[in-house]
Amino acid sequence: MSKDENVAGVPNTSLPEGFVFDPERGARWFTRHGHTGFLGMEYHDHGADWIELALPWREDLVGVEETGVLASGPIISLLDNATSMSVWTRQGTFNPQVTLDLRIDYVRAATPGKTVIARAECYQVRRSMAFVRGIAHDGDASDPVAHTAGIFMLVSSEGWAKP
Repeated sequence: MSKDENVAGVPNTSLPEGFVFDPERGARWFTRHGHTGFLGMEYHDHGADWIELALPWREDLVGVEETGVLASGPIISLLDNATSMSVWTRQGTFNPQVTLDLRIDYVRAATPGKTVIARAECYQVRRSMAFVRGIAHDGDASDPVAHTAGIFMLVSSEGWAKP
């Protein structure tokens, strides 16, 4: 895939007619580039309207050295990426979108040395908005690190990339 191609391997100017977003392939592409690539996020699993991304523990992502607990920023990024990808997963296509609101409530600190998994679901899509929710946990989904809820504004894909 060249720098002028998108997740589907086609030129960035438009998506081919009938394009279907593959959550596993898309997540693997996104997690190798940019901020998600730097943080080391990984694809974990997906369903019809949800996706899971994982953030393996790394010493350089620790917030307070004495505790070994991951900083909040990488967990926020993990939840933001997972919620965003859940919209594309539910819609079955990639379209640009804008985060209108993303609330994250921390329940507890992540366990030092453990991978954090974000499971995000797109539970409602309207004409111009998608509604999402999710959790981050470090091995037990019934004992979450954080909860999230958000709204994305859906944007037309026409002309979204410069030729």
